Amino acid sequence: MAETTADTQLDEVLAELAGLEDAKMRAVNERHGDDHGVNLSQLRAVAKRLKTQQDLAIRLWGTGDTAAQLLALLICRPKAFGRDELDAMLREARAPKVQDWLVNYVVKKSPHAEELRVAWLADPDPVVASGGWALTSDRVVKKPEGLDLPGLLDTIEAEMKDAPDRLQWAMNTCLAQIGIEHAEYRERALAIGERLEVLKDYPTPPGCTSPFAPAWIGEMVRRKGE
Repeated sequence: MAETTADTQLDEVLAELAGLEDAKMRAVNERHGDDHGVNLSQLRAVAKRLKTQQDLAIRLWGTGDTAAQLLALLICRPKAFGRDELDAMLREARAPKVQDWLVNYVVKKSPHAEELRVAWLADPDPVVASGGWALTSDRVVKKPEGLDLPGLLDTIEAEMKDAPDRLQWAMNTCLAQIGIEHAEYRERALAIGERLEVLKDYPTPPGCTSPFAPAWIGEMVRRKGE
């Protein structure tokens, strides 16, 4: 009986997500590699109503549907996942938004975050490696003790230029955060960014900060008054 109730709830939530689908939003999202058309504010409203439901989250994730997986990440209990579960989830998360939310909303809160960061950094799959770099950027800002910042800059300098898009973006973020947060490495971070010119011509809306590392570093340092 409980199984039937759970199945019914899953079907109801999936039907609700299908009802929120918007063709124009899907077209916009698909340009960024995200195959869903649900407004994220509406998705968050659904999550707020459902509250934390780990069992439902696991069922939603298992559908493989991008909108359902995003909702799963909002209603799950991050610390309930084992290390191998999180590793498998990242390898299943091919949509950029799903990967981003998985790393930022779930893995960062997990007791396995550091172990996964180290493992993912060395992974040959560039999508998995980008998750490692995202976790590394977080440590650069929040807990840099023990990180080999010069070594990270060496790797970025050698590999970022030719890295696949998602990995390149994650490495560039780490480069910028090192330059922003660590004044002793700022000059080198700026020099690497200037020489490699990664994301230099990235279209940036008015009022937004360019992801080009030298511009990003300069703007954030200016705001900090350093």
